[in-house]
Amino acid sequence: MPDVTKTATAVEDAVALPADVTAPAKQEKARSLWGDAWVDLRRNPYFIVASVLIFFLLLVAVFPSIFTSASPTKGDLVKHFLGKPELASVGSEGWLGYDGQGRSVYARLIYGTRASIIVGVTVTAIVTLVGGVMGMLAGYFGGWIDALLSRLTDIFFGIPFLLGAMVVLQSFVERTVWVVVFALAFLGWTQMARVMRGAVITVKQADYVHAAKALGAGTTRILLRHILPNAMAPVIVVATIALGGYISAEATLSYLGLGLAAPTVSWGVDISTGVDQIRVAQHILLYPSIMLSITVLAFIMLGEAVRNALDPKLR
Repeated sequence: MPDVTKTATAVEDAVALPADVTAPAKQEKARSLWGDAWVDLRRNPYFIVASVLIFFLLLVAVFPSIFTSASPTKGDLVKHFLGKPELASVGSEGWLGYDGQGRSVYARLIYGTRASIIVGVTVTAIVTLVGGVMGMLAGYFGGWIDALLSRLTDIFFGIPFLLGAMVVLQSFVERTVWVVVFALAFLGWTQMARVMRGAVITVKQADYVHAAKALGAGTTRILLRHILPNAMAPVIVVATIALGGYISAEATLSYLGLGLAAPTVSWGVDISTGVDQIRVAQHILLYPSIMLSITVLAFIMLGEAVRNALDPKLR
């Protein structure tokens, strides 16, 4: 008779599964929307280039003395009146030439970064906060609150942005950085309010919001813990792109003589000054314009990269 024990053992060996198959597969931890976005951003060359440029601009704005020891307001008409750029002397006082008052264009370029960055970042923060709160309340509560806030938004939205900012700035005798910030923020919150309202209307229909209500969660908890984190993605995208627009708006107002004015150092002020000397000294207009364009482009590139990372349809 055949050996029953050996036969059974052979059958078991034949049907036995490999050890790696029988062992439970290690599951990868699911990433959130923000986790997936961060992974995509790190692989996006536009995000890397924009981040490097913005970091450099912030460094220049906070520590301008690292990049130049020259004064942006001290001029010498005798020696440096409309002096041509000394391109071989990189980083020197006369590297980019001198303006009509004998002031270093390079020094003014460095110190002018601070005003533009302050205006752009501060205006963006204010309009995101004000517009976000109003849009969230209108989208969540609906009814007469939505109607009231929406009509208020429509009234401000109907005012042309630059024209309205000019009218507001004309009412101030002294136009400092903070006056310009107030004028731009006073009219710029409407877009954020509309974006947030639309996002909240979509998010509040989600199952987890209905579950939170069923469990007895308060309105404040629902708004801050469930609605806000899931409605912020489009707001962040719009705010990032709009930041460059506010920097450009400040330069435009300063160029028209309605924004920042001397003794404040600003790219817009220098561009306005450079127009008067464009026939004999093009460098006064050229370098502030290039710096302004690079700054606006950097924030637009960052906003586009963030938009592509946060929008699942674009992946």
